[in-house]
Amino acid sequence: MTGVPPGPTIADIARAAEVSTATVSHALNGTGRLAEGTRRRVRETATRLGYGVPRAPRTRTLGLAVTTFAGSAWNFVAVSYFARWLTAATAAAHAHGYALITLPAERGAQTLWHDLAVDGMLLLDSPRDDPVLRALRARGIPVVFDGRPADPRPGDVWVDDDQTVTTREVLDHLAAAGARRIALHGGFGDEHYTHAVTEAYRRWCADRGRPPLVIPFDPHDADGHAFDRAFAEGAVDAVHCLYDPGARQALAAAARHGLAVPDRLLLVCASEDPAYATTDPPVTTVTLHPERIAETAVRALVARVESPSLPAAPSPPPGRLTVPATLLPRTSSRPRGGAPSWRGAPTPRR
Repeated sequence: MTGVPPGPTIADIARAAEVSTATVSHALNGTGRLAEGTRRRVRETATRLGYGVPRAPRTRTLGLAVTTFAGSAWNFVAVSYFARWLTAATAAAHAHGYALITLPAERGAQTLWHDLAVDGMLLLDSPRDDPVLRALRARGIPVVFDGRPADPRPGDVWVDDDQTVTTREVLDHLAAAGARRIALHGGFGDEHYTHAVTEAYRRWCADRGRPPLVIPFDPHDADGHAFDRAFAEGAVDAVHCLYDPGARQALAAAARHGLAVPDRLLLVCASEDPAYATTDPPVTTVTLHPERIAETAVRALVARVESPSLPAAPSPPPGRLTVPATLLPRTSSRPRGGAPSWRGAPTPRR
């Protein structure tokens, strides 16, 4: 495997510098009537992308980045999903003979992406207008995504579960357990996962003539004050939490409002945290199977990296590689014997 990937083109530089290809041509050739600032910016972009410089041979190294909230100093490794994903991806990369390096979230907006020496990148939860993705595309570095990219291009490969199917399964499970006013605790991220689940939730509510209620998630809201108004007014009798800490926040708020789980509040959380099996009460969770997703993504990325020189190992077809999620029912969503007993009449809110 000694092939050298092609360097960036004028079109790549134009996309990265957000100018036309004609402007790039004039800037690089010293022609045309351009503002000096524009000419300098285009040339700096070309240099940063390595235009005219032979690309380095393969390094037997893959990169991994969680680009949701890129540029913010948040410790994604503390989240069970990402921790398990990273562990499985490292093992999978090693099994294929590759090293794996992981980039910290706060460096997501920095220029290191323009000269990072990797053969391919794994991007987790890539949001809209992802600057990391733009840099990688401009350099022609193969990418495989966890979660559908916001603006997929022909040939893109991503690994995901079917968020519509999974969300409907959760909501049907809560409805079968007696819930009539289900809230979604989410709306925080700008990646495919958040948008897909929220859209599936709204459609599920519309299909049944029920008003949706999205309660905003705040990672710093340990006491779950975001739930206070809905719980005080009896606006909901079940909550589906999209993010790992959500169920703990909901349990804290339920305790403050005297709402017993599951008798008066049903609860499901998308989380890989095994501690939810031992909370009081144990919380029903949705596992997205991060190990399977990671292994599938690494396998797909290695195939993309190696397929030009190894025709016997073709790159996977573009589009989604599906790893189905699994609902793990526990006490927090146990079916009720009868209708929930709320104080006063419920007053659902949009």
